Amino acid sequence: MAEFRLPKNSQITDGVTHKASADAAKVKNFKIYRWSPDDDAQPRIDSFEIDLDDCGPMVLDALIKIKNEKDSGLTFRRSCREGICGSCSMNIDGTNTLACLKSISDVKGDVKIYPLPHMPVVKDLVPDLSNAYRQLTSIEPWLKNDSEVADGGERRQSPAEREKLDGLWECVLCFSCSTACPSYWWNSDEYLGPAVLLQAYRWISDSRDEQKRERLDALDDSFSLYRCHTIMNCAKTCPKGLNPGKAIAGIKSEMAQR
Repeated sequence: MAEFRLPKNSQITDGVTHKASADAAKVKNFKIYRWSPDDDAQPRIDSFEIDLDDCGPMVLDALIKIKNEKDSGLTFRRSCREGICGSCSMNIDGTNTLACLKSISDVKGDVKIYPLPHMPVVKDLVPDLSNAYRQLTSIEPWLKNDSEVADGGERRQSPAEREKLDGLWECVLCFSCSTACPSYWWNSDEYLGPAVLLQAYRWISDSRDEQKRERLDALDDSFSLYRCHTIMNCAKTCPKGLNPGKAIAGIKSEMAQR
């Protein structure tokens, strides 16, 4: 009879429960994924009871409080705390988002926190984004042109040209969209994913860039772009309210018109 086994470190166990103090009046339970490469233990879910009267309003506030006061070994990325850097992306209450923008009050019941799905885990809530950044590098996300500006000044745009970049430049590369995309789960070795394709369209749409044809040529294969099946999880989960699916459709339209 065939025997099927789960991969190593895929069976999550119950972890440690950290109780709130006896005088805590407004307690919220945070269930957090924990795993370390430094031992052979299976991943576990630790529970932390937090007094919300002594905590900031966002999930990131609670994580920082837990790290400072309850378990200094808890590992996660964070930087700006303002939804600008994209560092604190994780799966909260079943949705990929930024911990600094996710209000604790939005979550009913226990707050369940996991790393971004379908990514190798470095430790605890830190995913390995090496492949995603390699893919970002492949689209050369910088202005490319060979011509000189006549007056030696800035490369100017009209208001209409600048408006084409709205909905694109705001991306903070948190990769919440890519890690919510089933097509990216299945083909992340070749499909660039929503986040990188949105960045690609940002430069394709920039009137100051002179390498539009070359950028489109680089995406013209069966996997880099065309593994998108318009499932639209990307737009649903984006914490900045952007629509990567629309950007991908824009690239496909440019492909058809060239």
